[in-house]
Amino acid sequence: MSLSSVIVPLFVPGNRPERFEKAAISGADAIIIDLEDAVPAPSKTEARTALRIAFTSLPVLVRVNGENTPWYGEDIAAVARLRPAAVIFPKAELGGRLGEFAATSALPVLPLLETARGLSEARQIAALPGVARLVFGSIDYCADLGCSDSREALLGARSELVLASRLAGLASPVDGVTMSIDDGEQIAADARYAGELGFGAKLVIHPRQIKAIKAGFRPQQFEIEWANKVLASGDGATAVNGAMVDEPVRTRARSIIARASLKTALKADETES
Repeated sequence: MSLSSVIVPLFVPGNRPERFEKAAISGADAIIIDLEDAVPAPSKTEARTALRIAFTSLPVLVRVNGENTPWYGEDIAAVARLRPAAVIFPKAELGGRLGEFAATSALPVLPLLETARGLSEARQIAALPGVARLVFGSIDYCADLGCSDSREALLGARSELVLASRLAGLASPVDGVTMSIDDGEQIAADARYAGELGFGAKLVIHPRQIKAIKAGFRPQQFEIEWANKVLASGDGATAVNGAMVDEPVRTRARSIIARASLKTALKADETES
């Protein structure tokens, strides 16, 4: 599975290696071994030592500690030896080590944009050599700005990440977490909202969120039916369900069918797991 098709990447604390295999069979389509926020300071070395990728055939990503922490250098050395599918670079901003790391690393880099400065530099960061996909660190972003974690407050930030990704030719960005673990309706609604804005994935903090997030990103049946009608309407300008259809509308319809095909595969994997 390529990084561009990852939709539900699940965080696992790096100091809890007994959870790695469980995460791999949870229904997630990628695993993020977290060396940063999920790991307390006294356990940083333990987490780094426990790093491994051979427990699954899924893409394994590693979130390292920030460049201004005492653990950054050893984290980078560890991932260089391990060669996971990608490195998530937290508190991504220009002016520090991000640009050099992205340009020289043999691994794809996923900048985690979670500060006001980082968000303001999103288009430049997206264009850096070595950057594969942008990730929204919504909770830290709210803390930096002092704003609420609401759709209204974060609409501008989310829209900017989608636009920056498109301008740089990257895959659709990865949305931030939903803090609720058990409210399936809210989780699915958050994923659906992210998809409507142009996000292609959402960070997962607990296996119980996976099913709802997949459901949220999966095109709904009425969308699939509409897309099929549009694509069956022929070429040129025509009408479907009383609305005009031309080539840009057909492009959107093709995107819905492509997403439906991918989500159908994910749904089958979810059923098997």
